[in-house]
Amino acid sequence: MNGLLTIGEFSRITHLSVKTLRRYHESGMLEPAEVDAHSGYRYYTTAQVPTAQIIRRFRSFDMPEREVRAIVTNPDPTQRAGLVLGHLERLERQVKEAESSISAMKRLLRPTGASVAVTRLVTEKVTVAAISGEVDSSNMLEWYSDAMAELDAVVSPDGSPGGLYDNDLFTDGRGTMTVYLPTTDAPRMGRVQPLTIGGTELATTVHHGSHDDIDVTYGALGVYVESNGLAIAGPIHETYHVGPRDTADPSRWRTEIGWPVFGT
Repeated sequence: MNGLLTIGEFSRITHLSVKTLRRYHESGMLEPAEVDAHSGYRYYTTAQVPTAQIIRRFRSFDMPEREVRAIVTNPDPTQRAGLVLGHLERLERQVKEAESSISAMKRLLRPTGASVAVTRLVTEKVTVAAISGEVDSSNMLEWYSDAMAELDAVVSPDGSPGGLYDNDLFTDGRGTMTVYLPTTDAPRMGRVQPLTIGGTELATTVHHGSHDDIDVTYGALGVYVESNGLAIAGPIHETYHVGPRDTADPSRWRTEIGWPVFGT
């Protein structure tokens, strides 16, 4: 058939296997230019090579087939660009998460193990505007975001936001979680209520960067607590001196972790 490529020839040119090309035909992502009515043989044109190469490249980036199909079949260039941009942003997030995981693994593999600078301090009693609730550990991030948005809508803070995390969240997978904003005039509105946090002796350290590897800092602080004969007495404190509310750059985030302790 003059001017047409067999599926084998098209496969060699595009580096897409015959099996893959058949699947793409069945899904409507890349249909042959012609299909012989008697033999069922598929034939392609050279004009289809660029489309096949685009599909192959997107799939190499782990873009789902439904999204690739939406890109190559959508006649609207603005919508196509939006789909591509959305996937590239997901790839960027995945790269950052992978870099954080690699960084955490390097910290763990150091011969001396992960270490942190720990400060012992006694906090003063403070009144805050807070939201508390029973939360599953798997839902902590979503619950935190919703609660903090509710606080932001009604409170003008006098300092950095913070959270209190019941030990049961970590040991049992469910427990009491509190997020708060420091303020001299805490309202009662919806879930927002005034809360007085008493003075507490804390062993504290600061986690630098994304929370993807904050468990490493938690572990190092726990080692310090145990090694110095201290016992944990109450919920864990976190203070978000610099976080997503302040900058989109995770490398600049600063989270202070405080474990309430007493000597044994």
